[in-house]
Amino acid sequence: MAKYIVEHSGPLYGEVEISGAKNAALPILAATVLTDGICEINEVPRLKDIDVMCRILRSLGAKVEEDWEEHTITVDGSGIHISEVPYDLVKLMRASIFVMGPLLARLGKATIAQPGGCAIGDRPINLHAKGLRALGGRILISDDMVYANADSLTGALVYLDFPSVGATENIMMAAAVAKGTTIIENAAEEPEIVDLASFLNRMGAKIKGAGTDTIRIEGVEKLHGTRHAVIPDRIETGTFMVAAAITRGNVLIKNCLPDHVRPVIAKLIECGAVIQDELEGMRVRGDINKLVATDIKTLPYPGFPTDMQAPFMALLTTVSGSSTVIETVFENRFMHTAELSKMGANIRVEGKNAYVPGDKCPLEGTQVVSTDLRAGAALVLAGLVAKGTTEVSQIHHVERGYENFVEKMSGLGAKIRKVED
Repeated sequence: MAKYIVEHSGPLYGEVEISGAKNAALPILAATVLTDGICEINEVPRLKDIDVMCRILRSLGAKVEEDWEEHTITVDGSGIHISEVPYDLVKLMRASIFVMGPLLARLGKATIAQPGGCAIGDRPINLHAKGLRALGGRILISDDMVYANADSLTGALVYLDFPSVGATENIMMAAAVAKGTTIIENAAEEPEIVDLASFLNRMGAKIKGAGTDTIRIEGVEKLHGTRHAVIPDRIETGTFMVAAAITRGNVLIKNCLPDHVRPVIAKLIECGAVIQDELEGMRVRGDINKLVATDIKTLPYPGFPTDMQAPFMALLTTVSGSSTVIETVFENRFMHTAELSKMGANIRVEGKNAYVPGDKCPLEGTQVVSTDLRAGAALVLAGLVAKGTTEVSQIHHVERGYENFVEKMSGLGAKIRKVED
């Protein structure tokens, strides 16, 4: 098993280019199932999750070509005829559930195992099933499998009990070719939803309201191939923003959309970081003011993103004063606190609240375990400022979500390397 060796580093300086968003690219790739045409997807990050989705598409009969020099994936869906997704692929990645709606819409049936992914809490697919049932799908969920079939799909009113990103996307994809009008209320509002809607509309769909809590979809008879560029990754953007702050550095972040990270910007400013808009991107400076504590509470977009909770907590272990972190989205997303406490952070967890004592408890390098994707990034950030050397294992989690992570960090002056254990 590979691991990261992270040594105490000085302030990070330089510039970093943000990759395309994994969480936008995955549903967009799944949406190619809806057409027998050819789709060219640009700005796709080269990640293990992307590789799994490409393997899933091939298993369904699609022809998939990857050009990683151009970060482009071309999908020819004319050969799609298989409705069952291989078990071994589904278990690798939760986003495999995204093909359920498109398969149901195109082939009238779908068989898929209960999806895997990071163990950050209970993420049931009941909202996916609720929406597809409203459209006319017959969904049977067993302990380990999901079976879906439908004679045809018809537009309907769907109210989501929670603004689930995945459910919103699955319902939106299926509704794009359903008969009549579908309205999704209490829909997720994330930028990735908007990007998927933009892609579908380029294919000929009629979707309005993406990015608000009410999405209206007028079903069309057929979708066609198209070309689309994926938006920049807002979580990678936020991670490198925090990297600049935690090391008290000065980093220019290129190919980012500041509007997508407004909550992170606001909290970094509360801590004392300086954020400057420049022609080429956004500069984050942690070297001007003394950084102080702040409190964060995760919420669905446009609130503070749960995916940024762990990296930001790493920062809060280094600032003056005590902070409170409240996690409202996933119940198991404090597993990294035990690992940070191994490094000396002495974080106290009570239910949904974590109390971070700040720089009263200096960090020291040790052996820690990446419990999930964002936790792994947080431990690397902590290792950059901890005394001595930090060994981060289970880094396959990190590599699911960050393209060229070691290279990008090293390019800013971080002392980090990947080794085989």
